[in-house]
Amino acid sequence: MMPVSVVRRGAWVVGAAVVVAAIVLASLPLIASTQIVRDGIAYQMTAWSGYRVRLDDAPDIRVWPTFRAVLNDVTFQGWGDGGPVEVLHAERIEMDLSAIAALRGEVVFTRMRLIRPVLHLAEEDGRLHLPSPRDWGRLPRSLAVARNVLSTQTGANGTGLPDDVFGTIEFLQGRVIVVAGEEARGLITSLSGSFDWPALNRNASLNLNGIWHGENVRLSASSPQPLVLLAGRNAPLNVALQAAPANVSFEGNASTVGGGFVDGRIEIAAPSLSRLAEWTQLLTLSGRRHGPVAMSAKVVGDARRLKFQDTTLNIDTSTAEGLLDLAFTEGGPLVAGTLAFDNLDLRAMLNLLGPFSQSPLVAHDMPGGGYDFDLRFSAVNASYGEARLANVAAAAKVKDGFFTFDISDAAVFGGTIQISAREDRRGKDSVVELRASGDRIETDRLADFFGYQRLVPQAPGAFSLVLKGYGKDFESVLATADGSMAAVLGPGRIPGLSLDAFFKRSEAGDFFSLDALEDGALPIDGVEIKANVSKGVAQLEKAEARSGPYVISLDGLIPLAGRALALYGNLAAAEGADSRLSSPLVFFVGGAWSAPLIASFLPPSGTNGE
Repeated sequence: MMPVSVVRRGAWVVGAAVVVAAIVLASLPLIASTQIVRDGIAYQMTAWSGYRVRLDDAPDIRVWPTFRAVLNDVTFQGWGDGGPVEVLHAERIEMDLSAIAALRGEVVFTRMRLIRPVLHLAEEDGRLHLPSPRDWGRLPRSLAVARNVLSTQTGANGTGLPDDVFGTIEFLQGRVIVVAGEEARGLITSLSGSFDWPALNRNASLNLNGIWHGENVRLSASSPQPLVLLAGRNAPLNVALQAAPANVSFEGNASTVGGGFVDGRIEIAAPSLSRLAEWTQLLTLSGRRHGPVAMSAKVVGDARRLKFQDTTLNIDTSTAEGLLDLAFTEGGPLVAGTLAFDNLDLRAMLNLLGPFSQSPLVAHDMPGGGYDFDLRFSAVNASYGEARLANVAAAAKVKDGFFTFDISDAAVFGGTIQISAREDRRGKDSVVELRASGDRIETDRLADFFGYQRLVPQAPGAFSLVLKGYGKDFESVLATADGSMAAVLGPGRIPGLSLDAFFKRSEAGDFFSLDALEDGALPIDGVEIKANVSKGVAQLEKAEARSGPYVISLDGLIPLAGRALALYGNLAAAEGADSRLSSPLVFFVGGAWSAPLIASFLPPSGTNGE
């Protein structure tokens, strides 16, 4: 059995060893602080980042409760040919350091906190970027090593990559500003968050909160292979942005080389399309307020071109599915694709992409230009104001100030229509061409849509219209238009027109208002109209209506823009028909469309007024 004295001596030795070890461990930060040359901190930060680091105040080394360096007025600068370019400035940086590494004269931080940092982004050719660091920085060197390792691997499995310790970077009350020449503007304010990257070969995550365009924004991103991502190979990436105007998420693969590359699923949801447009400041939507919008798609592409496949698009109460392609060309962004809607608001689509559109989306004559479009649409149901359409096939194209909007087929007003609108803004005056045709159209429904039912025949028929004019609005185009129009109608009636009342008023041989003929309706067997349009005035070639034993024909001029009338009429008996007329009755129609006046040149000969 061991003597008690030996045991006691052993205990004292162990206790003394523990005390010595504790003293040594407690003294490590103090010992380490004496090994660090104060300027060495700036040197190590420069060596890590590849940027020039300038300290305007001596570091404050603290050893309790943690080994920490507090730096005031810290500036990171780029190595521009024209002199140092400020990249980042922080009022204060607090660094938690490794005491063991400090004993070796190294600066290894485990956590860095930036207080009120300001990040400077340079803007060139509409793109934002940071000045490139020198390639001898540890992080740039690690990226170069990673690229060499990955170049020998068929897949980015991450083996053999640098495993340097990085740490966590926190920032509080930061700002991001954009510098273009001598001008600077704020981009993001109240920026706080953290970037956690324990080691270069491990997972990294970013969490940010800030204010962009007056709205609080929360951004989170993570990747299990961040070094692979930064080295230019495809790596998994998850990104989520949350703000009151919109929520956006991406999950898939990405790379950062050149124009970058993405391949994954994107989700976008906004409670108001109008508010989203105002917030992003990428476009202005005029007219009525637009409701919620949501998009889900598989996105593949880079900074030059993005393809949105298997796209589901919800706008207000409309849902569309299809394919979209966004290309960034030298002339401006081009949006192309095909969408199939369950419901489509044609008026909103025309306001955005059609002739006379003033939306900055397509206003190429405005500063900054606009977007080009080449889109195909189909819709089971569509609307234009109060008009309801079905089985619509349409296309819209905008390029370099040339607009086309075509409805190649649509069911409406009991029949089918085709409409084509073109506008060329490339000259001094806009040139607009309108074409429309319809078959089996119920004209009473068409007239009701335009809000003018008086004297409009209620009969099925076909029509065609071709007009070409100049101007920035519909009235100007009508006032300068050349073209033609024609219509052929079947049996029906003309409400508000009575031949008996016409005969009685004609016997008086004086002007009378068309309102005096509103009793009853004139039955018709058919109507045929042909007219040529020149400089905004339609000249009737043929305008003839057949009603039982009578034939009514018109000849004369109709100014399209002025909405006036200057017509000669002829009421005659049909060939071989027994009528009240022994000779044709000639009359004049003048005044405005809304209140025409009629005068008979000759009283109805051979009538008895019965």
